[in-house]
Amino acid sequence: MPSYTVTVATGSQWFAGTDDYIYLSLVGSAGCSEKHLLDKPFYNDFERGAVDSYDVTVDEELGDIQLVKIEKRKYWIHDDWYLKYITLKTPYGDYIEFPCYRWITGEGEIVLRDGRAKLACDDQIHILKQHRRKELETRQKQYRWMEWNPGFPLSIDAKYHKDLPRDIQFDSEKGVDFVLNYSKAMENLFINRFMHMFQSSWSDFADFEKIFVKISNTISERVMKHWQEDLMFGYQFLNGCNPVLIQRCTKLPKKFPVTTEMVECSLERELTLEQEMEQGNIFIVDFELLDGIDANKTDPCTLQFLAAPICLLYKNLANKIVPIAIQLNQVPGDKNPIFLPSDAKYDWLLAKIWVRSSDFHVHQTITHLLRTHLVSEVFGIAMYRQLPAVHPIFKLLVAHVRFTIAINTKAREQLICEYGLFDKAIKARGMDSTEDIPYYFYRDDGLLVWEAIKTFTAEVVGIYYKSDQVVAEDQELQDFVKDVYVYGMRGKKTSGFPKSIKTRENLSEYLTVVIFTASAQHAAVNFGQYDWCSWIPNAPPTMRAPPPTAKGVVTIEQIVDTLPDRGRSCWHLGAVWALSQFQDNELFLGMYPEEHFIEKPVKEAMARFRKNLDTIVSVIAERNKNKKLPYYYLSPDRIPNSVAI
Repeated sequence: MPSYTVTVATGSQWFAGTDDYIYLSLVGSAGCSEKHLLDKPFYNDFERGAVDSYDVTVDEELGDIQLVKIEKRKYWIHDDWYLKYITLKTPYGDYIEFPCYRWITGEGEIVLRDGRAKLACDDQIHILKQHRRKELETRQKQYRWMEWNPGFPLSIDAKYHKDLPRDIQFDSEKGVDFVLNYSKAMENLFINRFMHMFQSSWSDFADFEKIFVKISNTISERVMKHWQEDLMFGYQFLNGCNPVLIQRCTKLPKKFPVTTEMVECSLERELTLEQEMEQGNIFIVDFELLDGIDANKTDPCTLQFLAAPICLLYKNLANKIVPIAIQLNQVPGDKNPIFLPSDAKYDWLLAKIWVRSSDFHVHQTITHLLRTHLVSEVFGIAMYRQLPAVHPIFKLLVAHVRFTIAINTKAREQLICEYGLFDKAIKARGMDSTEDIPYYFYRDDGLLVWEAIKTFTAEVVGIYYKSDQVVAEDQELQDFVKDVYVYGMRGKKTSGFPKSIKTRENLSEYLTVVIFTASAQHAAVNFGQYDWCSWIPNAPPTMRAPPPTAKGVVTIEQIVDTLPDRGRSCWHLGAVWALSQFQDNELFLGMYPEEHFIEKPVKEAMARFRKNLDTIVSVIAERNKNKKLPYYYLSPDRIPNSVAI
């Protein structure tokens, strides 16, 4: 009788093992086997991290093995099990790999195909067509769209983390409990003693040092020392937490009536403001998005205020970006003066603080939450709904949506875009010239990572799609793209997302957007938060007084009373510390420990991808040598694969 050797790998994460009964059935082209209990006498099977082998003898020839069916039945109490993969050695000595990387819960069962990636058009056998159809039908019942807030992309239909499908939950809830993480942050930062001091103002700027953790030779310490300087203010628009707003200004908007006479003391080339604009030396950041938004009213004891400033910046003779004019609201007028570097010290300082506070709000809600977290969740939900596990695009993307839906669900539970190519987005803002703007490291490093990802996705696409026609006729792929557009982006043309994809090149670009957004873009705007936002005056999360309406009246006392009180400062510090930490089990860009792909050409493409990323790491490390403000957020060895914090 034919005999098979079955090797079963259990996951190594917490609670991955099981004591339940595990049964295996083989489905072949010539017949199906009986159900076999996988059990070795006097042995604890399926322990966490174990790789167990079993001999399975069948009554008759099964032919080519097409499916492996795994069933879990209760032993004592329901005991979830994480199955990594199964390897089958046939009676003829052939090895067949069946990737799984999923949880089996309750009285559950999973039917696995071998690890070769297949498009729907590759499947001619009825049982395989039926398998991929049933998988999607099941997933579409589990992964449902829901409106979280009007105007936002749709999200997963789950109110709490525990309501999510087990496969996308965190391995351990404890590690992602925001309240717990903030509490840890308070202890680590030694700021518990200030937490009760809501409504209590700090005495002066130096007083903020009581909660500031000084770590020598770090960016955060340098920010604390130099935050009031115009050079530090301008630098952050290029390489801080929110390096995506600054754009070249070729014509001043009518709502921002800055004149040459106002700023001539800041212009170093003996040119008019118009001539400086013509030469490409003027830049602008407009926070119009905040205009008309009501400030947070969560605390009735403390009024909070927002502004919608416009900031004009200048590239000086040293090629550094510095601010030269700030208007704190959108409509010009006597009570909305244009603040200048030549104004009184505290007038100019408070104007810059308002810009930094506005930048913090746009960064957190738009740049960070909307354009990385929520957009990546859209990709994840659509992927699970429309792409079966055997599809090559599922295999490519699954590592890049790892824990994203879980972290967003946790955030909605406890806390709380634009589709575009990276290089084109940079160019659209007039920020593409490395000669004109030589210190824009976010751009430089981002382009390197973008090109590495695009090269990799193009290789993978080329392996499985032999022509543009195959792309256009891949209905599962088109359903995935349509799901993103119709549900995730609410069918809005202005989102820039396509309804369909017809060519291999467009597919490669689309996949590059998905992977870059989930990995590099999120890293660029997330992991520098402690560096740039831990010094509270440099990134105030709230302002307790309205913007000034006249010049010459601002005092140091007024500024301190405007900045966050002691209690809110501590919460803010704990938040940016927690958000800036890597996960204990972090997987960085290019790391694919779950072997969803088994084919040699794809594994070789992955190896080339990792080699390209290693080269980028070396380039960035060399550039950062001896820099007082190194830029490392887009170094691939610091870019997690997915949005998971």
